[in-house]
Order: sequence, then structure tokens, then C-alpha cells
Amino acid sequence: MAKINFGGIYEDVVTREEYPLKKAREVLKNETIAILGYGVQGPAQALNLKDNGFNVIVGQRKNSPSWEKAINDGWQEGKNLFEIEEAVKRGTIVAFLLSDAGQNCSLAKN
Repeated sequence: MAKINFGGIYEDVVTREEYPLKKAREVLKNETIAILGYGVQGPAQALNLKDNGFNVIVGQRKNSPSWEKAINDGWQEGKNLFEIEEAVKRGTIVAFLLSDAGQNCSLAKN
């Protein structure tokens, strides 16, 4: 563990030596990580997880520029690219990376 100062608050943080990628893959091997939003943060998070061997799906509004970006990045509709509501149903771990405006819009639908 490392003790790190976050704005004046010291927290114990697990380091890579204590929790290597191999261990993370083992712990999360049966999980589906749903990345909601493919705007600013979504591509980096989703592609990094996918490239490191995790089971990842993307949730994005269909027919949006970000949907097209996801397709261009290799995500496949119905396989690992879904509309947001479907991705939430399929994911066992959900990373909510929608913009503030997108969050408000998504919450308003429900």
C-alpha cells in the first residue's frame, strides 16, 4: 500500500505490485464491464480494458457521432456495442462516463 495525499487527505492506495494485471484478470474473468459513453473518456477506458483482456461492452446512443466513432474503433453492434439501456442490463460492472448533459438526458428517460 502507498499513502497518497489527495488534496490534503491521505489515503491508502493499492499499488500495481500488490494487485498486478494478472490478478485483476483472474478476479474479473466472469465480469462484463459496461462502459457507458464513448465521448471524452469512454474510448480510452474501453479500449484499455479490452486491450488488457477484460470483457468489455460499450453503451452509447445509436446514430450519434460517438456511436460511429465506436464502430470505427472496432466495436460491433450487438456483440460489444449496445444502446445505453441494453449495456446496463448486460454489464455486471458499469462505468458511467456520460457527459453531464448525457446523464441528465438518460436519467430523464427513466
